[in-house]
Amino acid sequence: MFNIKKLSTQFNQAIEDKINQKTKPLGALGQLETLASKLATIQSHKSDSWAERIDISKPSMFVFAADHGIAVQGVSIAPSAVTQQMVINFALGGAAVNVFCRQFGWQLDVIDAGMIESIANDYGVKQQRLGCGTSDFSLEPAMTLSTAQQGIELGAELISQRIGEGADLIAFGEMGIGNTSSAAAIMAAILGLSAQECVGAGTGIDAATLERKQQLIQQALDLHKGTLTTPINILAAVGGFEIAQICGGILAAAQAQVPVLIDGFICTAAAMLAKQIAPNVQDYLIFAHCSEEQGHRKMLQWFNTEALLTLNMRLGEGSGAAIALPIVQAAAGFYNDMASFAQADVDDVVN
Repeated sequence: MFNIKKLSTQFNQAIEDKINQKTKPLGALGQLETLASKLATIQSHKSDSWAERIDISKPSMFVFAADHGIAVQGVSIAPSAVTQQMVINFALGGAAVNVFCRQFGWQLDVIDAGMIESIANDYGVKQQRLGCGTSDFSLEPAMTLSTAQQGIELGAELISQRIGEGADLIAFGEMGIGNTSSAAAIMAAILGLSAQECVGAGTGIDAATLERKQQLIQQALDLHKGTLTTPINILAAVGGFEIAQICGGILAAAQAQVPVLIDGFICTAAAMLAKQIAPNVQDYLIFAHCSEEQGHRKMLQWFNTEALLTLNMRLGEGSGAAIALPIVQAAAGFYNDMASFAQADVDDVVN
């Protein structure tokens, strides 16, 4: 379904030489050098020629919202009605992700992937509804296989369209009461871990609720054990409508050879599914921050990567990805504009 090219080493030497000839000691810019190299490699392969400059001029953030049937079990500090209320807040520009997107220059789109109740069209929220929330996956599959596939396709179509319109860095956010339960179940299914190892406090539940949440997700893992054999089956059994569309969007961006900035716990769960579908997708992923949610560090270890930031955040919405944009821009900026030793007439003795 997705043809995602693995990045080769074809342009590595030219990119490394450009970075190493900047007026600095070798490796002195640390993770920024690694990030610049990755961005330059992606853009080199996209154009099939060495990228002497990195172009990040139209970063685009997509926040997908959906409700989760398991929320009726009281696994969150908030009722499902808060999903819709927060989407209206997004539409009116009042949430953290709105503030950060305005501050740093993201184009922001909000998508209803399947809330319990839709909202009026005049809010400007794009409608890609897969239903009125998923089923309670502790009792039955969250969705059908065909719905899971449809979600991937809808997300892919939207991101492909925006890349065709010029988007050159993609990021995702999410909103959905109960979605940390879904992400934890996806993580447990892929990594073969128990619910206790994957389930965290989400937005801040108490100890008794955490224990119940762990029990319910373990119940779900036991219930669906025989079907958790493929990424689509995992998504259908314990996933979310927003997670399905984010997964499809990640795959589409990677297929178009556009870098993807991955947010926290829920978006990383979608990225895990995407990698299971197409392993080469990881070549195009940049992990924005390490969430405070318990399982996120294990997820990052599975990807064998480090996040750009660790700020003890656990908000979601794409907030961590949004604030990582200046780091990406800094990596592109030094790669593009920092003088070389020859240009600056500085002796290359610090290397």
